[in-house]
Amino acid sequence: MLENFYRTGDLEVLGRLYEPYMYLIYGLCLKYLKDPVKSEDAVMQIFEELIKKLRVHRVDNFKGWLYTVARNHCLMELRKEDKNQTVSLEETFMENVEYPHLDDSEGMREQNLSKMESCIEQLKEEQRVCVKLFYLEQKCYKDIADKTGYSMKQVKSNIQNGRRNLKICMDKDI
Repeated sequence: MLENFYRTGDLEVLGRLYEPYMYLIYGLCLKYLKDPVKSEDAVMQIFEELIKKLRVHRVDNFKGWLYTVARNHCLMELRKEDKNQTVSLEETFMENVEYPHLDDSEGMREQNLSKMESCIEQLKEEQRVCVKLFYLEQKCYKDIADKTGYSMKQVKSNIQNGRRNLKICMDKDI
Protein backbone atom coordinates (compact mmCIF):
# COMPACT_ATOMS: atom_id res chain seq x y z
CA MET A 1 0.00 0.00 0.00
CA LEU A 2 2.94 2.34 0.71
CA GLU A 3 4.24 1.81 -2.80
CA ASN A 4 0.80 2.75 -4.09
CA PHE A 5 1.01 6.04 -2.17
CA TYR A 6 4.50 6.73 -3.52
CA ARG A 7 3.24 6.11 -7.04
CA THR A 8 -0.02 8.07 -6.85
CA GLY A 9 0.36 10.50 -3.91
CA ASP A 10 -3.28 9.70 -3.09
CA LEU A 11 -4.12 10.77 0.47
CA GLU A 12 -6.91 8.18 0.71
CA VAL A 13 -4.31 5.47 0.25
CA LEU A 14 -2.18 7.02 2.99
CA GLY A 15 -5.28 7.32 5.21
CA ARG A 16 -6.04 3.61 4.79
CA LEU A 17 -2.40 2.81 5.55
CA TYR A 18 -2.42 5.03 8.68
CA GLU A 19 -5.84 4.02 10.02
CA PRO A 20 -4.89 0.68 11.64
CA TYR A 21 -2.15 2.44 13.61
CA MET A 22 -4.21 5.40 14.87
CA TYR A 23 -5.11 3.76 18.19
CA LEU A 24 -1.51 2.74 18.77
CA ILE A 25 -0.34 6.27 17.96
CA TYR A 26 -3.02 7.68 20.28
CA GLY A 27 -1.80 5.41 23.09
CA LEU A 28 1.79 6.45 22.52
CA CYS A 29 0.83 10.14 22.53
CA LEU A 30 -1.24 9.69 25.67
CA LYS A 31 1.75 8.06 27.35
CA TYR A 32 3.95 11.08 26.58
CA LEU A 33 1.50 13.99 26.64
CA LYS A 34 -0.77 12.69 29.44
CA ASP A 35 -3.75 14.57 28.00
CA PRO A 36 -6.47 12.91 25.88
CA VAL A 37 -7.32 16.06 23.91
CA LYS A 38 -3.68 16.84 23.11
CA SER A 39 -3.18 13.21 22.16
CA GLU A 40 -6.10 13.28 19.73
CA ASP A 41 -4.72 16.45 18.17
CA ALA A 42 -1.29 14.84 17.93
CA VAL A 43 -2.70 11.85 16.02
CA MET A 44 -4.02 14.21 13.36
CA GLN A 45 -0.86 16.35 13.33
CA ILE A 46 1.26 13.23 12.87
CA PHE A 47 -0.86 12.25 9.86
CA GLU A 48 -0.22 15.71 8.39
CA GLU A 49 3.50 15.24 9.03
CA LEU A 50 3.39 11.90 7.21
CA ILE A 51 2.07 13.59 4.07
CA LYS A 52 5.12 15.85 3.97
CA LYS A 53 7.72 13.37 5.17
CA LEU A 54 6.71 10.51 2.89
CA ARG A 55 7.14 12.77 -0.12
CA VAL A 56 10.78 13.20 0.88
CA HIS A 57 11.70 9.87 2.53
CA ARG A 58 11.57 6.32 1.22
CA VAL A 59 10.41 4.04 4.02
CA ASP A 60 10.92 0.29 4.14
CA ASN A 61 9.44 -0.48 7.57
CA PHE A 62 6.36 1.76 7.88
CA LYS A 63 5.33 0.63 11.38
CA GLY A 64 8.77 1.22 12.91
CA TRP A 65 9.23 4.49 11.07
CA LEU A 66 5.75 5.68 12.11
CA TYR A 67 6.52 4.90 15.76
CA THR A 68 9.68 7.01 15.57
CA VAL A 69 7.87 9.92 13.89
CA ALA A 70 5.11 9.79 16.53
CA ARG A 71 7.54 9.61 19.43
CA ASN A 72 9.59 12.51 18.08
CA HIS A 73 6.42 14.55 17.57
CA CYS A 74 5.42 14.01 21.21
CA LEU A 75 8.88 14.89 22.48
CA MET A 76 8.85 18.10 20.44
CA GLU A 77 5.44 19.00 21.91
CA LEU A 78 6.80 18.47 25.41
CA ARG A 79 9.80 20.65 24.64
CA LYS A 80 7.52 23.40 23.37
CA GLU A 81 5.55 23.25 26.63
CA ASP A 82 8.75 23.43 28.70
CA LYS A 83 10.00 26.37 26.67
CA ASN A 84 6.79 28.29 27.29
CA GLN A 85 6.85 27.88 31.05
CA THR A 86 7.90 30.99 32.92
CA VAL A 87 8.36 31.77 36.56
CA SER A 88 7.62 35.10 38.13
CA LEU A 89 10.73 36.75 39.57
CA GLU A 90 8.84 38.15 42.54
CA GLU A 91 7.07 34.85 43.16
CA THR A 92 10.32 32.89 43.14
CA PHE A 93 12.18 35.13 45.56
CA MET A 94 9.33 36.08 47.82
CA GLU A 95 7.33 32.88 48.17
CA ASN A 96 7.20 31.22 51.57
CA VAL A 97 9.22 34.01 53.13
CA GLU A 98 7.69 36.02 55.90
CA TYR A 99 8.72 39.59 56.47
CA PRO A 100 6.63 40.56 59.49
CA HIS A 101 8.15 44.03 59.76
CA LEU A 102 7.46 44.88 56.11
CA ASP A 103 4.25 46.57 55.16
CA ASP A 104 2.66 46.95 51.74
CA SER A 105 3.26 50.65 51.48
CA GLU A 106 4.56 52.04 48.21
CA GLY A 107 7.76 53.19 49.95
CA MET A 108 8.54 49.70 51.21
CA ARG A 109 7.82 48.14 47.84
CA GLU A 110 10.17 50.64 46.18
CA GLN A 111 12.82 49.93 48.81
CA ASN A 112 12.52 46.16 48.19
CA LEU A 113 12.83 46.65 44.42
CA SER A 114 15.90 48.83 44.91
CA LYS A 115 17.42 46.18 47.17
CA MET A 116 16.68 43.49 44.58
CA GLU A 117 18.33 45.54 41.82
CA SER A 118 21.35 46.07 44.05
CA CYS A 119 21.53 42.34 44.86
CA ILE A 120 21.27 41.42 41.18
CA GLU A 121 24.24 43.68 40.44
CA GLN A 122 26.25 41.89 43.16
CA LEU A 123 25.88 38.49 41.47
CA LYS A 124 28.75 37.00 39.50
CA GLU A 125 28.68 38.17 35.88
CA GLU A 126 27.45 34.89 34.37
CA GLN A 127 24.76 34.50 37.05
CA ARG A 128 23.63 38.11 36.63
CA VAL A 129 23.36 37.80 32.85
CA CYS A 130 21.43 34.51 33.00
CA VAL A 131 19.09 35.68 35.79
CA LYS A 132 18.29 38.93 33.95
CA LEU A 133 17.67 37.15 30.65
CA PHE A 134 15.54 34.42 32.25
CA TYR A 135 13.45 36.43 34.68
CA LEU A 136 13.42 39.96 33.37
CA GLU A 137 13.45 39.29 29.62
CA GLN A 138 11.66 35.92 29.97
CA LYS A 139 14.06 34.07 27.66
CA CYS A 140 14.14 30.28 27.62
CA TYR A 141 17.27 28.27 28.42
CA LYS A 142 18.03 27.66 24.74
CA ASP A 143 17.76 31.36 23.86
CA ILE A 144 20.04 32.26 26.77
CA ALA A 145 22.56 29.61 25.72
CA ASP A 146 22.51 30.91 22.13
CA LYS A 147 22.90 34.53 23.23
CA THR A 148 25.63 33.98 25.84
CA GLY A 149 27.54 31.03 24.39
CA TYR A 150 27.08 29.08 27.64
CA SER A 151 26.00 25.45 27.48
CA MET A 152 22.46 24.56 28.55
CA LYS A 153 23.90 23.00 31.70
CA GLN A 154 25.82 26.20 32.51
CA VAL A 155 22.70 28.32 31.93
CA LYS A 156 20.62 26.17 34.30
CA SER A 157 23.37 26.21 36.90
CA ASN A 158 23.86 29.98 36.63
CA ILE A 159 20.14 30.61 37.04
CA GLN A 160 19.84 28.23 39.99
CA ASN A 161 22.92 29.61 41.76
CA GLY A 162 22.00 33.20 40.90
CA ARG A 163 18.52 32.73 42.32
CA ARG A 164 19.93 31.22 45.53
CA ASN A 165 22.52 34.00 45.90
CA LEU A 166 19.90 36.64 45.22
CA LYS A 167 17.68 35.22 47.94
CA ILE A 168 20.60 35.18 50.40
CA CYS A 169 21.37 38.80 49.57
CA MET A 170 17.71 39.81 49.92
CA ASP A 171 17.46 38.07 53.31
CA LYS A 172 20.41 40.05 54.75
CA ASP A 173 19.50 42.81 57.20
CA ILE A 174 15.85 41.89 57.39
